[in-house]
Amino acid sequence: MKPHSYSSSGVVLGRKNYGEADRIISVYSKDHGRISLMAKGIRRPKSKKRGHLEIFSLLNFQSVSGHGIDLMIEADIIDDFKEIRKSLSKVSLAYYFMEVIGKITHENEQNTDLFNLILESLNKLKTETKLKKFRLDFILKLLTIMGYWPRGQKLPNPDELLEEVIERQIYAQRVGKRMLE
Repeated sequence: MKPHSYSSSGVVLGRKNYGEADRIISVYSKDHGRISLMAKGIRRPKSKKRGHLEIFSLLNFQSVSGHGIDLMIEADIIDDFKEIRKSLSKVSLAYYFMEVIGKITHENEQNTDLFNLILESLNKLKTETKLKKFRLDFILKLLTIMGYWPRGQKLPNPDELLEEVIERQIYAQRVGKRMLE
């Protein structure tokens, strides 16, 4: 159970506009797993947190628990992965990673190995050139960490097993597959 006020580091998985100036941010945090946080006033032009909450950014944040969704009160960027953002194919792959993580995980289920895989993959993506192989290796590592595939076994069709596990189609994959083929 999370305390009333807590802080952690995390990677932004997704975001959704809420109301006139707010945004709901999905974060995979080191200490709490995937959590949803309300960022009040983030869409206002003068908001100081606005640039920190981009998808696949690594940040330190502070939050308070409420009756409904937790409220993000502070966010400081650690790494925005600007090297990835310079390449359309790498950005597509990073979005794909975030979407897959968002769909395969559940709220408040902490997994340190998964958090480390996310960071390791984003850092390696900065310089990676063989993106198709890298994507397939990521899926294999992810399915192994989550317990859907035995460690050390070769996986013949990672995409097929992933869609079977999450029981949904990955939207970012349509763009990403075309970019990586």
